Amino acid sequence: MIFPPPTFIILVACALTYSFLNGLHDGANTVATVITSRAMPPRWALWMVGVAEFCGPFVFGVAVAKTIGADVIDPKAITITTVIAALVSASLWNVMTWRLGIPASSSHALIGGLLGSVLTATSFDVALLHQAGLLKIGGGLFLAPVISLTLAYTVMNTTKFVLRSATPRANWFFKRGQLLTTLALALSHGANDGPKSMGIIVMGMVSTGFLATFRVPTWVIAATAGAMALGTMLGGWQLIRTLGTRFYRVRPIHAFTSQITSGLIVFLASVLGSPVSTSQVVSSAIAGVGAAERFNKVRWGVMREIVVGWLLTIPATAVSGGLIYLLLSQWLGR
Repeated sequence: MIFPPPTFIILVACALTYSFLNGLHDGANTVATVITSRAMPPRWALWMVGVAEFCGPFVFGVAVAKTIGADVIDPKAITITTVIAALVSASLWNVMTWRLGIPASSSHALIGGLLGSVLTATSFDVALLHQAGLLKIGGGLFLAPVISLTLAYTVMNTTKFVLRSATPRANWFFKRGQLLTTLALALSHGANDGPKSMGIIVMGMVSTGFLATFRVPTWVIAATAGAMALGTMLGGWQLIRTLGTRFYRVRPIHAFTSQITSGLIVFLASVLGSPVSTSQVVSSAIAGVGAAERFNKVRWGVMREIVVGWLLTIPATAVSGGLIYLLLSQWLGR
């Protein structure tokens, strides 16, 4: 029986830690509006979303894992140490932004950490980066918020027009309907964010010879999805308050329409294998829905704070990823 080297065990532990923090951090995006609109009790919402996120990769596949693990960086440049450095960098960023209550992007953090560690290890040999993969990731991460805000604005205006003669009893539909929209968003989130860790683990398996080609074993899917689901169930309450109350007072109609928008975008991105930031998509949808009702309804200062966090994420994690690689390479080797 072949036992994995200690470095691979460290890699898996770091990947599961990142997945747990991802659930704790980004899972809040999925439940924030359903909780603050009082459509579901907090604990029930968190447990339902956690189970759905676990099921997401099994239902919709793990196409995002290949994008992260095989389409961005030449496999020759990947080592166990570069991958561990990327995970540590992303996890530290997640902890810091979670403590500050800023819904920053776990996806941006992972990509930034990976780019920083690999470029440091290869003396900044940019030829090892795959342009097509970077464009696919960049398009998903940077275009998704714009699309989400615009689509949410449109969906909210359409909903208002259709229900222009509705009575307040329509709130009953929006409250009950969130059971399905939240479930769909959670499944999509699990299929998009879970495979990011899976791709990282498989990177390590290929680099150490445990796998000859890039494919995601079932145990990797179950382990990473389970870690993320557990993080979600414990709940990132600071982030829930940021998304659910600091923009404006979220009512059932806002929650319902923003969930439809963000769920659709994350689902399409997952099927196409494009990693997007759920925190960006959900935050932009909430802002777009509020702006459709009244532009000054949204506290745009809060949105500016979030955008600054997004813009800082990749540079900050790239620098820390490179520094962490330099430290770890003295202990683990290249």
